[in-house]
Amino acid sequence: MSLLAKSLPFIAIGLFVSTSAYADDSIRNKEIADRFASCDKNHDGKLSKEEAKGCMPRIYDHFSLIDSDSKGYVTIAQIQSAASR
Repeated sequence: MSLLAKSLPFIAIGLFVSTSAYADDSIRNKEIADRFASCDKNHDGKLSKEEAKGCMPRIYDHFSLIDSDSKGYVTIAQIQSAASR
């Protein structure tokens, strides 16, 4: 049996895991974006700590970690990045 034939099951498993992980990330990112949009009351594309307070409690609880630049707001990209860690 060739090395390629022996490796195919492992390659297939690796592809499945990668695809599955991508799908999970994609779903999670969509949920974050939807929730962010409903919480961003002034529709400026930024979520202040006050906007997060009642709407995204985990973001509120970890706001200073996510707002690493201390700008006073977080973006969808920052939240998605934090969720990936």
